[in-house]
Amino acid sequence: MSGFGGRWVLAIRSSVPRRRHEHAGARLTSTAIASIRAPVAAARDLVELAKPRLSLLVVFTAGCGLALAPGSLGPVRAALFILGTALLVASANTLNCWMEIEGDRRMARTRARPLPSGRLDPWVAFAFGAVLGLYAIPLLAIAANPLTALLGAIAHVVYVLVYTPLKRVSPLALEVGAVPGALPPLMGWTAVAGEPGLGGWVLFAVLFAWQLPHFLAASLYLEDDYRRGGFRVLPVVKGEASARRHLLAYTVLLLAVSAAPFATGMAGSRYAAAAASLGAVFVALAAAGLRGRCGRAWARRVFLYSILYLPALATVLVLDGR
Repeated sequence: MSGFGGRWVLAIRSSVPRRRHEHAGARLTSTAIASIRAPVAAARDLVELAKPRLSLLVVFTAGCGLALAPGSLGPVRAALFILGTALLVASANTLNCWMEIEGDRRMARTRARPLPSGRLDPWVAFAFGAVLGLYAIPLLAIAANPLTALLGAIAHVVYVLVYTPLKRVSPLALEVGAVPGALPPLMGWTAVAGEPGLGGWVLFAVLFAWQLPHFLAASLYLEDDYRRGGFRVLPVVKGEASARRHLLAYTVLLLAVSAAPFATGMAGSRYAAAAASLGAVFVALAAAGLRGRCGRAWARRVFLYSILYLPALATVLVLDGR
């Protein structure tokens, strides 16, 4: 019995260092995993600041300008132009988030974003946005031409330094913000043609007109959130009834402007039919808001339809373009 007991005690003693080593190994493994997860999470947060879905839509409109312009940029330069535009939009969106941390912290829709939630250091976000912009402008000049880079720089400056602070001051931010938002298809046109031309300005006008009902519908169904955030959107400043009337007027304007590609010979009858049909539905949805019984669900439907409207219209325009 004594021999068995001695061997048993020795077995216990010999296992203690092994267990300690196993615990230490587990801690090292956890630390290694955490060290891997930290930069991955930070990279994910930086991508979120760039608003990839919005950026994709903007890059899509720039690509439409590229496709519709007379001539060709070539596959390599076209890819570099798209990359430069994507970097520029990501930079503007990131700096917009950096400037609106306090407002986003008060809004239910945005308080979980990387900056208001505290997941990401604000100065890291600022550096990220600034570096993207510094790379994007020269890249656009190299891939396309100095005019396209200048248009990109104007869009960036107006969006970040004019539109973003103006949102806290006046509802006119809606119209001001529509200018940089409408420049990407014009940039696509000038990248190929070297000058704006009539076609480039037509694309600018269509996208400018689309943004007005699109963002106004968003401000209607998110009115309470914008009020908490301190943003002076039209429903907050002039009331919901005024905003609904403006929304209808802007959809009528869009319907008229969307006829310009057909009227100027950029596209044919298939585009004209699509523009008329898509625009008529948009106007009908907006007009429903004048009845007064439609709530926030109505405004959200208008907003969602506007998201479907633009790529549908642009796709038909590219396919039917001349």
